[in-house]
Amino acid sequence: MKILITGAAGFLGSHLADALLAQGHEVTGVDNMEGGYLDNVPKDVDFHEADCNNLEAMKLLCRDIDIVYHLASSAHEGLSIFSPHHYTKNTFGSSMSMISATLSNKVKRFVLCSSAARYGAIETPFTEDMLPKPQDPYGIAKYASDLALIECATTHGMEYSIAVPHNIIGTRQKYDDPYRNAISIFTNLMLQGRNPTIYGDGSQKRCFSFVSDIVNPLVLMGTLPEANGQIINLGPDTGEVTIKEVVDMLAEIIGFKGEIEYVPDRPREVKDVLCSADKSRRLLGYEAKKDLREGLSEIVDWIRERGTKSFDYHLPVELPDSPLFPVTWREKRF
Repeated sequence: MKILITGAAGFLGSHLADALLAQGHEVTGVDNMEGGYLDNVPKDVDFHEADCNNLEAMKLLCRDIDIVYHLASSAHEGLSIFSPHHYTKNTFGSSMSMISATLSNKVKRFVLCSSAARYGAIETPFTEDMLPKPQDPYGIAKYASDLALIECATTHGMEYSIAVPHNIIGTRQKYDDPYRNAISIFTNLMLQGRNPTIYGDGSQKRCFSFVSDIVNPLVLMGTLPEANGQIINLGPDTGEVTIKEVVDMLAEIIGFKGEIEYVPDRPREVKDVLCSADKSRRLLGYEAKKDLREGLSEIVDWIRERGTKSFDYHLPVELPDSPLFPVTWREKRF
């Protein structure tokens, strides 16, 4: 089949491309390079550097495509509070552009990569039948994209699946971005001998999803009949850990002897992000195979081999004078 992946230079998109190529599919990739690395893209991908908001360009790329995986997004949940226009445009706006492009080309199935941010601060574990209550512009834009896809696909007769990944980490994740990817930020800092910074007291709870465990279920969401019309969490519901525990484990792996620095809570951050994996186990055979220490060690080795990087404050901040703007970003401490 002919498959299009948006966000193909990102760590999830590039791993997905590897899996689809290994199955013999033809893969086209697109990315605006806001959040990825060009060397992430597998060599056999027909890659285009372009913006998903360019509807006419996306219509051309969607010609003769069987399945679209829409992974591209400005996925900086915390920064979205201070740049709501940018994150709405590059999350909801880009999704609508891709939905329109696929519908005009009669693509068979659209797989949308949503986010745990859609759920907000509701009771955990998150299940797919819960009413989401997102509490920041990014989460709102993700949930709006979910709803828009359901409406448009149902109206026009296109198959769809909505994947809801939870705290995905792994190799190829951008680690010089100061606004997201906490595990990669901690690792990049500690490998430089610099103290990691935790927002709040570090008691926030997460279950981390390793990209290697997520890829095959995501592949199945593009082809499996049972996945059509479904919203499916992708991520473990075991191995709950606090942010402080993760930082301590990383320090042990790296051999870091410095201190942890603490700053006030990031505004509107959801305290506990924990999902139910029952549906993904039942429909997709999902299994969390990689344990936390093994996965963190892989990330450390990958960043160490590539070399640490200075952090790049490359994204627009629309509300820099807000008193809620984190001091770490205001003073560019990373």
